[in-house]
Amino acid sequence: MTSAHPHDAQVRSLYAAYLDGWNRRSGAAVAACFADDGDIIGYDGTHHHGRLAIAADLRQIFGSHQTAAYVAVIRSVRAVAPGTALLIAHAGMIPPGASDVEDSFHTVHTLVAVDEGAGRWRIQLLQATPAAWHQHPEARAALTEELRGLLAPQ
Repeated sequence: MTSAHPHDAQVRSLYAAYLDGWNRRSGAAVAACFADDGDIIGYDGTHHHGRLAIAADLRQIFGSHQTAAYVAVIRSVRAVAPGTALLIAHAGMIPPGASDVEDSFHTVHTLVAVDEGAGRWRIQLLQATPAAWHQHPEARAALTEELRGLLAPQ
């Protein structure tokens, strides 16, 4: 078993801020979570590099079509080197206009966070990998139920 990262709360808060910015459809709020030279590799493989490009690209994406909202559960936060943390989370996507997660769009978020000093943690890399679990439908179903449990009652 790995021990918790010494800045576990800050790294978890950083991921929560990312999700909040995404769910509010704010390119600026999402980009504020990233290091100047940070990267996002999206669910579809799209790569955005650098805080300014992330803000501009997401502003365009959010402005041109509706995006799914995320609900997520953090699986682990651990140190990989001094001033660097790795966060792993499972996330579900709630399609626009829906109130439930769509199990065919589950994702694994892999986040590398760096300490920029003075307690300022930023995302260096966030990668979204589809979590289809084709050979393990029971795992997909269990994750769906777990994520549904995080949704606010309607």
